[in-house]
Amino acid sequence: MDKTDIGKLLITNHHKFVETITSVPDAQFELQPNGKWSTGQQLEHIIKSVTPVDTAFGLPRFVLKMKFGLSNRKSKSYDELVKQYLKVLDDNRGYVLPKRFAPDTVEVKSKNKKLDQLKKLVDSLVSRLSKYPEKEFDELILPHPVMGKLTLREILFFTAYHAEHHDKQIIPNLNTMHNAKS
Repeated sequence: MDKTDIGKLLITNHHKFVETITSVPDAQFELQPNGKWSTGQQLEHIIKSVTPVDTAFGLPRFVLKMKFGLSNRKSKSYDELVKQYLKVLDDNRGYVLPKRFAPDTVEVKSKNKKLDQLKKLVDSLVSRLSKYPEKEFDELILPHPVMGKLTLREILFFTAYHAEHHDKQIIPNLNTMHNAKS
């Protein structure tokens, strides 16, 4: 998958995530089914996760190289990265999310503002990645709080999948709550 394909995947997965959130009635936006994150918190978490990736892609490449180094291995494919992430989640059930990625309470009145913020972040990231030489996607690395050092290509794969991962939770979580009341 080249950078053009990755950019399309980022846009597609985040667009679907935004559509799901948009489909949630305002009356359910702040509900926390069974103590799980509300739809607003899912949105906030994705914003907090995309922000540092967008910031990193805005830095001069030599800064990334100096701060994090170079990869000593080949990048994983999208499917390999997703498989690794799901295994890490399964293996680390007691994992505590770093505070900087933990979502705050998001009120329904902030919904549209937050959705716009995410759209702008993803557009910015896609624009920035288009300026990178393809080879540097496999050479430069960034740290991931659970998965360790990832190549830029892998961090972008993660960012795309992460939106899909959380998108898959929103409606089932709300349905679980609805079914519990029935």
